[in-house]
Amino acid sequence: MQINLAEKVLHRIFPFLEWWPEVNKGTLKADLIAGLTGAVIVLPQGVAFATIAGLPPMYGLYTAMVTPIVAALFGSSRHLVSGPNTAISLVIFATLTNMGLVPGTEDFVANALTITFLAGAIQLALGLGRMGTLVNFVSHVVLVGFTAGAAILIIESQLKHLLGLDIESGKSFVHTVRAIILNINHTNPYSLVVGAFTFVFAILSKRIFPKLPNLLTGLVAGSLLAYAFGGESVGLSLVGEVPRGLPPMSVSIIHFSNFLDILQPAFAIALLGLIQSVAIARSISIKSEQQLDNNQEFVGQGLSNIIGSMFSSYGGAGSFTRSGLNYEVGAKTPMSAIFASVLLLIIVLMVAPLIAYLPIASMAAAILIVAYNLIDLDFARTVLKSSKRQSIVMIITFAATLLTNLDSAVYLGVIFSLVFYLQKASTPNLAVMAPDPDDANRRFTYLLRKKLPECPQMKTLRLDGSIFFGSVNHISTEIRELMDEASPEVHTLLIVGQGINFIDVAGSEWLLHEAKRWEQKGGGLYFTGLKLNAQETLIRGGFRKEIGEDHFFVSKEEALRQLVPKLRDDVCASCSKRIFQECEKRPPFDQI
Repeated sequence: MQINLAEKVLHRIFPFLEWWPEVNKGTLKADLIAGLTGAVIVLPQGVAFATIAGLPPMYGLYTAMVTPIVAALFGSSRHLVSGPNTAISLVIFATLTNMGLVPGTEDFVANALTITFLAGAIQLALGLGRMGTLVNFVSHVVLVGFTAGAAILIIESQLKHLLGLDIESGKSFVHTVRAIILNINHTNPYSLVVGAFTFVFAILSKRIFPKLPNLLTGLVAGSLLAYAFGGESVGLSLVGEVPRGLPPMSVSIIHFSNFLDILQPAFAIALLGLIQSVAIARSISIKSEQQLDNNQEFVGQGLSNIIGSMFSSYGGAGSFTRSGLNYEVGAKTPMSAIFASVLLLIIVLMVAPLIAYLPIASMAAAILIVAYNLIDLDFARTVLKSSKRQSIVMIITFAATLLTNLDSAVYLGVIFSLVFYLQKASTPNLAVMAPDPDDANRRFTYLLRKKLPECPQMKTLRLDGSIFFGSVNHISTEIRELMDEASPEVHTLLIVGQGINFIDVAGSEWLLHEAKRWEQKGGGLYFTGLKLNAQETLIRGGFRKEIGEDHFFVSKEEALRQLVPKLRDDVCASCSKRIFQECEKRPPFDQI
């Protein structure tokens, strides 16, 4: 027992010990192939994401080298691949430019790494605090709305590079669009042609040669065309020289002099990264049938950003593209992510000098493709058709992403999704029910579906939801309105409780008060099918005992056997409806 407990503790601290025994020659071969594919894919993506974040290109590659290794070793998913991320890159860029920092400068880089460290610390704290269930309260539509808005911002930010325009960075969406329109006549035709050629070549490459990394082939084609045009001699901007070697230590440049300015965006980055990572890991685990641990995933993401920030890596999170590809090409263990990082380092050492000749216009074209793929139009259409509330949340998040600070957009989307959730939870559905005479078993059905006769003395209601402080007023009002419309002889209320999830103290107090009110009418308040876990507060607080143990039934059949005989004989005698089977045993009027 002690050995098992010790192993459990070790696996909690070092989760890679759980899958490491499964590593063998066969898994290593599959993971190596998957890692090589991932390394080739992330090479142009890393450079593109760093550009979006306002950082030198190598920082995107550093992030793709360090972050995946730590996340693979300390996370819970077998297939999730972490690294540079479009949305987080954009949040970092927007945050630091709003602080007045110039992209690409040492101060800009230092603050980006500091935000990353702080975001990682927040993620780690949430994981150690067992707060993994937090992501379940954030609607997926928030993420869809945010990424769609982020995609539009990315497209807008790259248009000036595509057109070769000199427009100041860090301004609002409206300001930048206006500046592009006003300066459109200054477009560099060489820049536009190189960018358009890169874009078209990458798209066609994906269709004709789907197994090739289309972004990489597009960038190579664009670079060759730029060289043919004359490069910088015709006004084409190039990426410039990038350093080669291992990711350098950066602990010394992490500082917290702007702590209050970066705390809020750091929390937004932490939350956004966790939502994305867990959502991606969960979608893949459905296919792989792997059991995930959200808390461990929080820890893995947190450590990857903390350690990554110490090795020149900025904010990272799970990547849907690389994670999905990792699973599809046959990765068996997290070793695939580790192989991808090591192979990327080897590739960078060989091709780093060539990155200097990448035209900025080609980079812009590649980023436009990445941004477009972020927009999930199919899911957005489904949301717009199926749910008005979720549509509002998605639209608000999308609009806020374009028109406000990006971190504020995340919070706003989360707040609205929670508000609508609480609004829904506080207005549970109440439906009047009656037995269907056309059904052989006389099953109860909703009166809204079928016009059925009701008992003049007893009302049967089904309640779907929870009875808690937020819903008591709604439930009470609904019942009073139903009773106002009901027959004056109604003195008994039977609540069908299979759909009641829980009852809190406020709900228990209201039920006790309601039970006494129905007793004063000469009848009572009764329950059938109420789950034991929903009765926990009723039992512990003594409310069930006060209401009456005989007021709780396991089934409707048992309830009707006990309640129908208690109905008033004079009302039953003149009743022609006789909707319950038990009514047949009631005596006719002349025998009363």
